[in-house]
Amino acid sequence: MTTLITHWADGARFEGSSGRTGDVTNPATGQVTGQVAFAGAEDAQRVIGSASAAARAWARTSVAARTQVVFRFRELLNERKEELAALITAEHGKVLSDALGEVSRGQEVVEFACGIPHLLKGGYSEQVSTGVDVHSKRQPLGVVGIISPFNFPAMVPMWFFPVAIAAGNTVVLKPSEKDPSASIWMAELWKEAGLPDGVFNVLQGDKEAVDALIDHPDVKAISFVGSTPIARYVYERSSSNGKRVQALGGAKNHMVVLPDADLDLAADQAVSAGYGSAGERCMAISVLVAVGPIGDDLVAKVADRTRTLRTGDGTRGSDMGPLVTKAHRDKVASYVEEGESAGAKVVVDGREVQPDGEQDGFWLGPTLFDHVKPEMSVYTEEIFGPVLSVVRVDTYDEAVELINSNPYGNGVALFTANGGAARKFELDVEVGMIGINVPIPVPMAYYSFGGWKNSLFGDSHAHGVEGVHFFTRGKVVTSRWSDPAVKPTGGLELAFPQNK
Repeated sequence: MTTLITHWADGARFEGSSGRTGDVTNPATGQVTGQVAFAGAEDAQRVIGSASAAARAWARTSVAARTQVVFRFRELLNERKEELAALITAEHGKVLSDALGEVSRGQEVVEFACGIPHLLKGGYSEQVSTGVDVHSKRQPLGVVGIISPFNFPAMVPMWFFPVAIAAGNTVVLKPSEKDPSASIWMAELWKEAGLPDGVFNVLQGDKEAVDALIDHPDVKAISFVGSTPIARYVYERSSSNGKRVQALGGAKNHMVVLPDADLDLAADQAVSAGYGSAGERCMAISVLVAVGPIGDDLVAKVADRTRTLRTGDGTRGSDMGPLVTKAHRDKVASYVEEGESAGAKVVVDGREVQPDGEQDGFWLGPTLFDHVKPEMSVYTEEIFGPVLSVVRVDTYDEAVELINSNPYGNGVALFTANGGAARKFELDVEVGMIGINVPIPVPMAYYSFGGWKNSLFGDSHAHGVEGVHFFTRGKVVTSRWSDPAVKPTGGLELAFPQNK
């Protein structure tokens, strides 16, 4: 008997009427543990209708009352985050410590949203012209949609919905069908926190649910995170429907190591950032760029550390868990085969892993390639798995050219002991998020997350000030009130108004 993971609208679960479902599996065992409802048109209308019905009242709720609910959600999440982490491990496969870290990073955005009154302030200018004042304000959009990926079923939605809700919007979340239970868990937590029914809703499903969300006229904005082809599709279709869009796409993140760097530190960080969450992170390091004569030493240090990693069930204290599905595991393994066939040297072969877990789990161990060339598929493709490729270059300029010629521009890291080199690197690279001796430069919640080039479609990054501006729109009011002690003077004046 498997569990049915439902939709959420009007403050309650409902199964839907489409009759379509999808399997939810435990990646560590390969067993089907649940069924997730797939929305049809009627289900989508019900969920979006719930958000639409609640939008006006929530927008007119005081900022103080809204942030009190967000703060209560923060307190409940902090008390029960282990529950959410366990759900993530059971459906995604990442180890428990990594799942808990995901929840904690999402909670930072919840905490940021508690302080949103400061960022919703407008401006005021008195007497801009004789008897004329001007003030500005920021107001919510209405219903907003969030389409989130499988790799962070809690953190990525929390990049968006705390800010959207605190700003006065209502939300429809469309989670990944691969690990959907976290979405319903968070919906129930919002209800316990006192959020009015209809402010947070969940629409489960596949492409039909996505299209229904981005086509519905009541949905004013779409936030998306996923692969670049789908991000481009969501951006173009949503934009054509007149919606505001932020669509975060794929990545190919480089980590450049200069000859003066601490190689032990660099090796530790490359392994941690390359294989954490089985490489299923948009900010994972997938290309290690060795500059100058350090290649042999750096590869040896990375290989030694890679061989110590334990792959297995995320509940058993392993370092790295399985991949999310068998199909994805097989796809990543095919890239390993292609890289070997193309002439890259397989230093550590994850296909030979002996996991601590069930035989039918979706296992692929950490894989390390050396002497990778930019034309090889292991370099050109976003593999999204535990595959780290070493590219050797002779100079700093070659490293920068490699990065800037890549179609992605999500994250990049530089390891060096030279402050001047670091400063030059910050100026030279065409990438949205940069780490200096930091391998995964995910900004804190009060900064904004987002890349350049094919890693972002739209003009706005996630959370931080840009997130607040994305989920609100500005008004500017110009007003004139006559002095009651002075008789107003009238008269016609057809010339363009000038300040006097």
